Amino acid sequence: MAVINEVIIYTDGACSGNPGPGGWAAVLMAGGVKKELSGGEDNTTNNRMELMAVIEGLRALKRRCKVEIYSDSAYVVNAFTQNWIDSWIRNGWKNSAKAEVANSDLWKELIRLTSMHDVKFIKVKGHADNEFNNRCDELAVAEWKKISGNKGKS
Repeated sequence: MAVINEVIIYTDGACSGNPGPGGWAAVLMAGGVKKELSGGEDNTTNNRMELMAVIEGLRALKRRCKVEIYSDSAYVVNAFTQNWIDSWIRNGWKNSAKAEVANSDLWKELIRLTSMHDVKFIKVKGHADNEFNNRCDELAVAEWKKISGNKGKS
C-alpha cells in the first residue's frame, strides 16, 4: 500500500466590503515544513475568498494526501460536514430555497480537488487564539489591502 502524505492546511478569506477587494490565504504543513500561499481579487465576496483559500491549498498538493483542512468559515466546513453538497448535486445545484447555489463554479472545483485526497474539514473559531488561523487572516487581509491600496486598519 502506498504511503500517503499527511498534510494540515489552515485557510482564511477576507474582503473589504462584500463585494469588494478580497484576499485568501492558506498555510500548509507537512513533515516539519510550512508553506504559505495567498492571493486576491479586485471585486469579490468573502465567501468566494474562503473557497479560494481551500482550493489553492489543495491545488498545491502534488500527490494524493490525507488532509485536515482547518477553516473558520462555517459556509465551507458545513457544506462538507452537513452534506449540503450532496443535496445541491441531487437538486441540480439548487439550494433548499430552490435558488441557484452561489459560487457553484468554485464548489465544483473544490469537489474535484477533494475527490483526489482523503480530506477532513475542521471548524476553528476565527479571530481567536489559533496561531495558524490568525496567520491566514493576516495574509488574506494584506492581499485585499494590496489590491485596494488601503494601508489602514482592517
